[in-house]
Amino acid sequence: MSFRPEAIRGASSNGAVVDYRLTRQSVVQQYRKGRLSRLDVCDAHPELRRAATMASRPTDEACPICEEAQVVLVTYAFGPRLPAGGRCLTTAREMAKLSRGSATFTCYVVEVCPECAWNHLSRAFQVGGG
Repeated sequence: MSFRPEAIRGASSNGAVVDYRLTRQSVVQQYRKGRLSRLDVCDAHPELRRAATMASRPTDEACPICEEAQVVLVTYAFGPRLPAGGRCLTTAREMAKLSRGSATFTCYVVEVCPECAWNHLSRAFQVGGG
């Protein structure tokens, strides 16, 4: 079974969201039980860490790994007329512009700790499509 947003029945209509909270909870539990090392879970790509410090949305939630810093949310969009590596959305205005378009874009929200490099896909959804 695919975990991509379009694999969900009805995902072609706006409003479908794939939420990865259960997967996140499992990874954190495995880390706390010692089955995963910090190197296994704190492996954010340098570009993702840069986006976390420069183009993110802050949260009030503490990092589940280091418990010292707050996690931030980084949103990427993929679709037609965007770079192959996607585009990091930094404002609600950018999201609104994609939402109004006739093309369908898939957006991914990644939770990142800028301090320890914890990262986890939080949710995925589609916007646009007229």
